[in-house]
Amino acid sequence: MPNSARPLAVCLLSGGMDSAVTLAEARRDGFDVHCLSFRYGQRHSCELQAAERVARALGAREQRVVEIDLRALGGSALTDAIDVPKDRDVTAPQRGVPPTYVPARNTVFLAVALGWAETLGARDLYIGVNQVDYSGYPDCRPEFLRAFESLAALATAAGTEQGVRYKVHAPLLELSKREIVLRAEALGVDLGLTHTCYDPLVRASEVLACGRCDACLLRLGGFAAAGRRDPLDYASVEGTRI
Repeated sequence: MPNSARPLAVCLLSGGMDSAVTLAEARRDGFDVHCLSFRYGQRHSCELQAAERVARALGAREQRVVEIDLRALGGSALTDAIDVPKDRDVTAPQRGVPPTYVPARNTVFLAVALGWAETLGARDLYIGVNQVDYSGYPDCRPEFLRAFESLAALATAAGTEQGVRYKVHAPLLELSKREIVLRAEALGVDLGLTHTCYDPLVRASEVLACGRCDACLLRLGGFAAAGRRDPLDYASVEGTRI
């Protein structure tokens, strides 16, 4: 049972590898963690199923799913009729923002997490962003996180009237995918529970990662560099998996 004497934190939990390790970090830091996931119009629900599995396995106090229909805005391969890029060289420097970027998604998600944190009396937010392998996403940078902390102090009653200062924790920010795989191992996170793929093949109850999108290639590269075998099933890996 969670210890109610522990300080509270809100953790964004997508069901992916990075957010799962971030939840484990929050638990290691001594927080009683409330997890927040979103049904935002993404093409597949398997990531929400993964988030539920991860929250349960890692001892989250609660997991809530909030519905925000970002399909109404469009502009992303994850919510719109835009092709997901495949077979790119993810080790090369990326130019521009890829079509898998969901406009202002982390801003929206952190804003909701901030609202829940204020309701709970929590002062700490956890997010699994990573700038080393961030693939061009502008909302995965330290400048963004620090700016959001400044916003939180001005946007909440707790901040303006009680002087509460919110902290956005991004424990994976400077880690490579190899280091994240090894960190998961050290923290006892079962990465077989997670879902990473942008464009999975779903057949009845079977979910196969494509093995070709940026998310899959970065994940597989991390496992390969760590000398570990990825427990997920892939439709195609073309020799990337070890």
